Amino acid sequence: MTTPQEFLIRAAARNNAEWCAAMSRSHGPAGAFEARSWISPARTPLYHPDAVTLAPGADPAALAARIDTTTPGASVKDSFADLDLTEFGFQILFAAQWIHRPAGEPATAPDLAWDVVADTDLLRAWALAWDDGNGNAHLFRPGLLDTPATSVIAGRSADGQVVAGAVASRSEQVVGISNVFATYGGPDAAWPVVLDAAHRLFPRLPVVGYEHGDDLAAALRHGFEAIGPLRIWVHGQ
Repeated sequence: MTTPQEFLIRAAARNNAEWCAAMSRSHGPAGAFEARSWISPARTPLYHPDAVTLAPGADPAALAARIDTTTPGASVKDSFADLDLTEFGFQILFAAQWIHRPAGEPATAPDLAWDVVADTDLLRAWALAWDDGNGNAHLFRPGLLDTPATSVIAGRSADGQVVAGAVASRSEQVVGISNVFATYGGPDAAWPVVLDAAHRLFPRLPVVGYEHGDDLAAALRHGFEAIGPLRIWVHGQ
């Protein structure tokens, strides 16, 4: 029998895979959903896995065979931390925790106004703020704005500059939050904005995501609980 925690982890993994598919679709092929995994035979955009497991017990050999490992950097999101991919040339990049916050739980009032990004100019401004000068703002392409389940949240300062934000990905059972950032104050400055947006946009859906290290600690300070481990495996590094 699936416990409530296991249900949430499966819902979070599926939600995250749907976001990865949407991001991949904005660059080209969207990959395919199978019984235990989402897999993209073509290399995915930077920072996004080539496969995400959706249930425990995925076949590591089958996963490794279905993704492109001909160039370094292919990765697998091991959503249940139950795979061993070492014999296929992978190593663990980092471990993290799935996080959950109940629907409707009160959040700290945000200091910033926020909008859902609806045009390419604001998306570009959001991406530049998210990127913080690392040269990867191009990852967020206009096609994301045509994805109904994806809401890019932009927190703005009094002069209209994008200074915080995240991506909210709605699925049937949860809303997933990723790419949380603030140009000043880190995630503690971003979470009040993001949680206010999530509550107003999706008041009946629990909020999920995954974090590790200091970002996990920040999420816990803002009302999340850690519900289970995951690992990111990377090939050829």
